Amino acid sequence: MNMEVLAREIEQKLVSRVNADPKLHNVYMLVHSDRLNIHFPIAAGTTDHVAANPSQPFHTASVGKMFTSVIIAKLIEQGRANLEDPIEQYLPTALLKNLHIYKGKEYTSHIQIKHLLSHTSGLPDFFEDKPRRQRAFMQEVIDQPSRLWTPEETVQWSKEHLTPHFPPGKGIHYTDTGYNLLGLMIESITGKRYAEMLRECIFEPLHMNHSYLSHYSEPSVKNEYPIANLFMDDIKINVNEYRSFSSFFAGGQTVSTLEDMLIFMKSLVQHQLIKQESLDRMQSWTKMWVGMKYGHGLMRLQFIPFTQKYVAWGHLGASGAFALYLPKLDVYLIGSFNQTTYRSKSMNYLFFNVIRNLSKIIV
Repeated sequence: MNMEVLAREIEQKLVSRVNADPKLHNVYMLVHSDRLNIHFPIAAGTTDHVAANPSQPFHTASVGKMFTSVIIAKLIEQGRANLEDPIEQYLPTALLKNLHIYKGKEYTSHIQIKHLLSHTSGLPDFFEDKPRRQRAFMQEVIDQPSRLWTPEETVQWSKEHLTPHFPPGKGIHYTDTGYNLLGLMIESITGKRYAEMLRECIFEPLHMNHSYLSHYSEPSVKNEYPIANLFMDDIKINVNEYRSFSSFFAGGQTVSTLEDMLIFMKSLVQHQLIKQESLDRMQSWTKMWVGMKYGHGLMRLQFIPFTQKYVAWGHLGASGAFALYLPKLDVYLIGSFNQTTYRSKSMNYLFFNVIRNLSKIIV
């Protein structure tokens, strides 16, 4: 298939999907492959009646966990931390008090850095877990959009309203609470704000000029396009105006662009930011869900069982955001559907409308 025809077909299908689905308002996608010499930046839909543009910034959601894990990997390379270090070595006693009580026993002192990175700490997830006698945290975020949450407050909320799932290292449960703790640990180890470490360790060295941590920093170069609206089903959210989104912190509060995220993903593949051995450690996979394994801030997706051809690694976000690399095809897929109802639908769409078509032209 001619590459121009392929690019046009991928774009037309995306535009058609947005036009056909009233829940989809703006979608961004970048398909890149050095092997195939292709670079297809695509956008469909609108943001407040302004046509979507491939250069437009969007909320990365949990894709931003890769940034947190990379900073930790760099600190380990520098000898400033170790994966087996207990988290109590870096965090205040008051914050950790009663953090992990499981079946009447206190396990907080057993939690190590690697447990937070790999979601094996047993800690609950303030973002997704449902409390018994309290409204869900996301309802708080929606109902109080002007409230600024500190990461410490999200940890405290988790302690007060949720319970751990298992002792550290004895299972796997996705937890944004753990990643906010990692962000606080980064601040403790370096003496710098998490947003500053993002800029210093990742954004500046890679010239990711349009990337930043919303509510904590600004991009080094202001984007000419407005940040894309995010939708939680039918609720429209402007990430910069919803101060309550400050709660996601090191678990996924970054704003970026297609091109910036491609730079970041290629830097991982080419070992520009961290060493090969660090990336290997990040890819120590544990099964989390069917078709998906988790490492240290990285996901491994297997679109079809028993074949490496359709294996990808990177990360997904609750907003339908994705930043993935398929090694066998040498293809990068970056973007977001900006709709929480597309968390799993986005992967089905990518496989049937993008990945399969690309694989047909790769010999």
